[in-house]
Amino acid sequence: MEELLVKTVKKAVQDIFDKELESVELQGTRKEFEGDITVVVFPMLRVVKGNPQKIGEQIGDYLKSHLPLVSDFNVIKGFLNLVINNDHFTKRFAEIRTDKNFGYCEAPTDSKAVMVEYSSPNTNKPLHLGHIRNNLLGYSVAEILKASGKRVYKTQIINDRGIHICKSMLAWQKFGNGETPESTGLKGDKLVGNYYVAFDKAYKAEIESLVANGMDKKEAEKQAPILLEAQDMLRKWEQGDEEVVSLWKTMNQWVYNGFNETYKAMGVDFDTLYYESDTYLLGKDIVQEGLEKGVFYKKEDGSVWIDLTEDGLDEKIVLRADGTAVYMTQDIGTAIQRVKDHPDIGGMVYTVGNEQDYHFKVLFLILKKLGYSWAEHLYHLSYGMVDLPTGKMKSREGTVVDADDLIEEMAATAGEIASELGKLDGFTDEEKQELYRTIGLGALKYYILKVDPKKRILFDPKESIDFQGNTGPFIQYTYARIQSILRKADFDHSEQVGEYTLEIREKELIKILGQFPEVVQQAAENYSPALIANYCYDLVKEFNSFYQNVSILGAEESEQRVFRVQLAEQVGQVIAKSMKLLGVNVPERM
Repeated sequence: MEELLVKTVKKAVQDIFDKELESVELQGTRKEFEGDITVVVFPMLRVVKGNPQKIGEQIGDYLKSHLPLVSDFNVIKGFLNLVINNDHFTKRFAEIRTDKNFGYCEAPTDSKAVMVEYSSPNTNKPLHLGHIRNNLLGYSVAEILKASGKRVYKTQIINDRGIHICKSMLAWQKFGNGETPESTGLKGDKLVGNYYVAFDKAYKAEIESLVANGMDKKEAEKQAPILLEAQDMLRKWEQGDEEVVSLWKTMNQWVYNGFNETYKAMGVDFDTLYYESDTYLLGKDIVQEGLEKGVFYKKEDGSVWIDLTEDGLDEKIVLRADGTAVYMTQDIGTAIQRVKDHPDIGGMVYTVGNEQDYHFKVLFLILKKLGYSWAEHLYHLSYGMVDLPTGKMKSREGTVVDADDLIEEMAATAGEIASELGKLDGFTDEEKQELYRTIGLGALKYYILKVDPKKRILFDPKESIDFQGNTGPFIQYTYARIQSILRKADFDHSEQVGEYTLEIREKELIKILGQFPEVVQQAAENYSPALIANYCYDLVKEFNSFYQNVSILGAEESEQRVFRVQLAEQVGQVIAKSMKLLGVNVPERM
């Protein structure tokens, strides 16, 4: 419809004014005016001289006489509001109803795949609130890209080596008395995380003792015996010491098992996994190739650098003087390895907090300079911090907001609010608990994903579980309301209605429904689940206005009842599809 309107408006300007328009600006008609779509006349004044009101009226007359799609028009201060023919909307709705895959691409439209990386935790502590935003964003973007016609690999790189992991291992050796997840009843990631906290306490106590005996604080921080032991343990791990490697494998497996439980509860998954212990040596050979190509240069001390000052960045080290890699080297090597493992990859999305913005600018630029064509399609899905009303998180002090605890708290809060509202008559206890989890997790996911990824979030659990406003539970409740209407519709509503004159609210719903495929594409192009979330909220708001002002099951005419039930059913399907892209389940009853 929009393409046809643009083409005909250009033809109108050519025929009436003998002028050529490069573009035509269209927008939705404001609710206070009659019309469905508006042609903005003001930009045309650069080409067509005259009164915008008169120009709009002339174009409106032309469209009405040349385009059956347009049944009427009005002009208000240079805005040409077009009333679109009733038949267009009934035909559009029939197309939507018969398209079982409406909004989604049935099959990949691109031969190249996209790899989306998210989560990427350290194996020295459980997942926390920051990981929740990371996982929800990465998973949702992957699902949106799939819906838009891309083939997608979901992956994570698990940071399973380094001094932090050795700190947990050493503390367990010293203070653990052989305890295990089985003997304590704790999830493995929580048990290991406790020892990371225990290390920090012991470390601080040793620093205090050294300082009390006259040592400078900075020196004490370097010379604390427990830190020196952890550094020695890391060296032994790198040398393949059998005992250290065996403990590392055991404790990491505890953590993986714990992570998997959290991922399952969160509703996210992965297609492939990478481990830093396998990738940390990658990239060194690429540095050598880059030296030969003149991309990198060597300093007198033997260290290798790249000069990006002409690109508005700085000089960056890629190999230390002693030949050891830095994180940048690993990331270069890992990116290249992923394309070797999956030759069909045409781009990658890295879901990492905004504190790493500069790192990814440098990484992407280096890969481009090294000549990799897929480096043109790398994207840093940068996101802001998540804060709670109670303040900031510090994992080494044990004050981190644990992901599992937050998920449980959300379910409990959903239960309290639902009980107060008295919405669960006729549910068994088991059904109630399941519903509380669905509502609680839906509230958490929606609250986080409705915000543009780059913005910092203040997450208030109670505010997120509100059955009114732009929240997950409000959308879930509307979906459940639609399912209730469908259960009560004791007549056949499967056949398409014949000629039918739409009421304004029916037309508005069809307009919003019709936007869904475009919104999916826009969300994919912008890597933004927020576009899906806020589209879904607009659809739900419009449906609730329709529900409150128009009789559905009590409509006088049978064709009205059938059409309105069909409309409600289609709205429900698009709500379910939208929420699925956000990883949110919608309950049949609430």
